[in-house]
Amino acid sequence: MTGTQTRTAAGAGAGARAGAGAGKETEAWRRVAPEARRFLRGRKSALARLGAWSLLESAHTFLGGYAVARALDDGFLAGRTATGLAWLAAAAAGALLGGIALRGVFAGLADLVEPLRDGLVRRAVRQALDRAVGDPARAPDAGAVSRLTQQTEMARDSFAGLVLTVRSFVFTAVGAFAGMAALAPVLLLTVLPPLLLGVAVFLATLRPMAAVQRRSLDTDEALADRLGELGGGLRDIVACGGQPAAQARVEPLIAAQEQLARRLAHWAALRTLALGTAGRLPVIALLAAAPWLLAHGITAGTLAGGLTYVVQALLPALNSLMTALGSAGTRLLVVLERFCAPLHPLPVAPAARAQQVSDPVRPAAAVAAAELRGVTFAYGRGAAPVLDALDLVVRPGEHLAVVGPSGIGKSTLTALLAGMLAPDAGTVLVAGEAARRSPDAGGPDLRRTLLPQQAYVFTGTVRENLTHLSGPPDQGGARTGDARVRHAVSALGLDALVERLGGLDAQVRPGLLSRGEGQQLALAAAYLSPAPLLLLDEATCHLDPRTEERAERALAARPGTLVVVAHRVSSAARADRVLVLDGTRAVCGTHADLPARSPLYRDLVGKWNGTTDG
Repeated sequence: MTGTQTRTAAGAGAGARAGAGAGKETEAWRRVAPEARRFLRGRKSALARLGAWSLLESAHTFLGGYAVARALDDGFLAGRTATGLAWLAAAAAGALLGGIALRGVFAGLADLVEPLRDGLVRRAVRQALDRAVGDPARAPDAGAVSRLTQQTEMARDSFAGLVLTVRSFVFTAVGAFAGMAALAPVLLLTVLPPLLLGVAVFLATLRPMAAVQRRSLDTDEALADRLGELGGGLRDIVACGGQPAAQARVEPLIAAQEQLARRLAHWAALRTLALGTAGRLPVIALLAAAPWLLAHGITAGTLAGGLTYVVQALLPALNSLMTALGSAGTRLLVVLERFCAPLHPLPVAPAARAQQVSDPVRPAAAVAAAELRGVTFAYGRGAAPVLDALDLVVRPGEHLAVVGPSGIGKSTLTALLAGMLAPDAGTVLVAGEAARRSPDAGGPDLRRTLLPQQAYVFTGTVRENLTHLSGPPDQGGARTGDARVRHAVSALGLDALVERLGGLDAQVRPGLLSRGEGQQLALAAAYLSPAPLLLLDEATCHLDPRTEERAERALAARPGTLVVVAHRVSSAARADRVLVLDGTRAVCGTHADLPARSPLYRDLVGKWNGTTDG
């Protein structure tokens, strides 16, 4: 397919989808409106302050036209120059008042805009985590990066611009209409019909423009995801000569984005034309009606005041409103719709709701805690298998250590058990069910907890870092939960660390922790997890031998199954069984009998015993 054909096909597809997207605007608004109302209801005081400052702007608008009319009729045209100057001075004072009001408006605007941005950032992170937990293999999500950075800032800027312009138009119109009603109500009958007609014509363009905007954002996220996928394997693509195939996957999205950008430009041009035509109709109507108005008792000053309201107040505000609604408004609706996708609640098994650490969820006795049946896995086609036809049964309550040289497949094994990787052949089971869940499953998998070498510690309290894997609080309330946490701290020997950090409610600054301290907090979080299967992938490598022993013994004593990737002979010696991975075959047995059965294990034990343990 040529570049021209690709662009034509993409453009035709984009056009069809944009037409279909227009019918989704009502549903989009239904999704966004409840969240918007909830957000605004929680900020009534900020809205009240914003409205109070805006009323001062209405007073400024009112004085602008009314003072001009009075300066002409009661001052200059009546031969009273001082009176005319006094009225103009009142208009100048109104302008100063408007400047003060605008300063207050911007201060109040921050109370609305910044909470919106913060809430969208939290929602974007939660959506990304839901997707990552539901499908760990696709955890890198370039679309999430776009939502977290570009789209949150887009929503923030669009919301700020929209609030400013809508507020300005509403209160400017209030001041202008009040002024015209005070001067001569017939001015309203002359100005309002063409003004409302212009607004109606403009509003008719919003829905199709929003549909194109949505398609543009969809295509942008798809393009970011596609480029992220290709970027991860760029060296392999070049090495294998796969550039044409990679280009064929990206070029249609680029062409579609180009076509959608053109469509957006067309709608923007139509909107500008509607604004340029309809936005001038009130002035034309007022000027055309001037002879009739003057002949029916309307004074020159009143007519000049009406023109002042229209030209200096209404038309600039209308222009800003239409520009904001046409760009920021449609963009904001489309972006917010993407953040209003329902968040999956964290699933909680009925047995886990009232669970304490002393009684984690356990599979039935007849079901293996974990099982691999003929599992083969390789990183890429043609690569040598890391695991080859591996059979393994891990019994409930067992403590299994996994040993082997670096790069032999120990982390791969834990990733398969954690459901992060899918085997090329064979079956991986956890508690009798497939280890890898369907992508539609929401929330974390309560059957297992994986601790990698890089400990996960976040900015929050010590308590939050220890309990983030624990699920909802049990029926005993905060007191029982606090007792569980203190029991875990004591069992793993973290009393001194917690005291040094300032207690359970002290803030943790991850950058100030050593790697060993981070691993200790992560191990305590795993201890408090209700998961019946714990997977430790070098999760104690930064601990000294004594601290490691205490942690492993505490985790092994915890009801459930423990699988540890061991890097010390003492760690393997503490296990019920040891799985030796040697690249060609796997041998499983006890620490006592394996040296006679596995030359690799005999060599590893000799190397470990020949050096200082640790």
